[in-house]
Amino acid sequence: MRDTIIAILLGGGTFFAVVAAIGVVRFPDLYMRLSATTKASTLGASLILGGVALFFDDAAVTGKIAAIIVFIVLTAPVAAHMLGRAAYFSGVPLWKESVRDDLGASGEWCKREEEGGGTEG
Repeated sequence: MRDTIIAILLGGGTFFAVVAAIGVVRFPDLYMRLSATTKASTLGASLILGGVALFFDDAAVTGKIAAIIVFIVLTAPVAAHMLGRAAYFSGVPLWKESVRDDLGASGEWCKREEEGGGTEG
């Protein structure tokens, strides 16, 4: 029974890692690629690490793996957000069929430099 659970966790983690890789290749712009890799790879890594923790069945290993999972869950979305924000303000274009630009519509302070916005000084 334990081996079956381990196999399911490892298989599920592998599935989500492959989905993240496919998302990087298939999605049209940087922002969608960031979304796919952050969500799918975080879940995939967490499932794989959960399977590893069950396999080793040791308190020290399980504690370290739990800390790694918490670290990944806390840092991956923040890192993706900061990368996306930096890309946006650096001028990386949105996909031509994007229907919303929430960051650009949120106010004068966040307009791109080529549009004449921003503050000097």
